[in-house]
Amino acid sequence: MTNIHAESGGRLVNNTYYRSLTKAITWRMIGTMDTIVLSYLITGSTKSALSIGFTELATKTLFYFVHERIWNKIRWKGGLKTSRLRSFYKSVSWRLVGTMDTILIALFFTGDPLSAFTIGGVETLTKVALYYLHERVWHKVKWGLNFNN
Repeated sequence: MTNIHAESGGRLVNNTYYRSLTKAITWRMIGTMDTIVLSYLITGSTKSALSIGFTELATKTLFYFVHERIWNKIRWKGGLKTSRLRSFYKSVSWRLVGTMDTILIALFFTGDPLSAFTIGGVETLTKVALYYLHERVWHKVKWGLNFNN
């Protein structure tokens, strides 16, 4: 479960489960706030917005942890440019998983396919940007990294 961390001087880095779990929690806090706000703006319903957001809190925390562990097994070599490309690909793959989850949850709580797909579509734009920024911040955090020589 190693990957190359650009600022590690090219050394192999093992990401701990605690780091993955903490990243999952911090991302979910950001993602849930975004989903609740977007759901409210699209549906006009506080109840629907909170139901969608807090259901996602459970489903996406689990999905994100699994996604993070899978990406920790993918080896990347190179410097900062490769690291940014890796963050981009991670962002896109996570957004595909996240959007499908959002659409299904929104459809369940609203019963309205148009609202469900609108929420999923709009959050694709907001969350790709937010997730990329989250990844870049975590790339600078050394906590939870085991550097192998």
